[in-house]
Amino acid sequence: MRTRLLLAIGFAGGIAAAAGGWLFAAQEPPQRSAAELMDVLMWNREPVGGPFALIDHNGTPRSDADFRGKLMLIYFGFTYCSDVCPTDLQSIAGAMDRLGLMSESVQPLFITVDPEKDRPEQLKEYVKLFHPRLIGLTGEPRQIRDLTGAYKVYYAKTEPTKPTDRGIDHTGYMYLMGRDGKYLGFFPPGTSADRMVEIIRPQLTVLSQR
Repeated sequence: MRTRLLLAIGFAGGIAAAAGGWLFAAQEPPQRSAAELMDVLMWNREPVGGPFALIDHNGTPRSDADFRGKLMLIYFGFTYCSDVCPTDLQSIAGAMDRLGLMSESVQPLFITVDPEKDRPEQLKEYVKLFHPRLIGLTGEPRQIRDLTGAYKVYYAKTEPTKPTDRGIDHTGYMYLMGRDGKYLGFFPPGTSADRMVEIIRPQLTVLSQR
């Protein structure tokens, strides 16, 4: 609990700075608003995270248990996102590069909030644009709804402003999960690769000392 609160408080300044850009472009709106879910994350009002059984970008079934023993860095977005998703995924890729050999103990995951369009073949073309170790995950709409609920992710269909837009709003937190799969904290949208490394590296040092 203390680790979670420290991470949340440490990121509070970044959250305030990024507040205007949290909603980017998935499907049925959840019952709670983005502001309510932000409050849950900021103050650890509810458990965050949970098990999943999805399909990766190669069409292979993957579950959270596959990544035990590693930290997971999870981002929820969609491949037709025009700007914010690519920016945050580039930061994740940059953090992986900066960690060097230590990055082998971190698994970055991109979980789509638009499973109707983001099938494995689409994800495969997308994730390779960012980092060779990034895994894309998709599933049935019901699975994605349940998982986003567990992670307190907001997403909703919107009216597209351009014909090329998918018309989806979503929050863009990056979740850091422990080697046991439990929630450690989150990074707000726009967090730099250097800031991620500052938080992740001590976690890896602790792991190496056990």
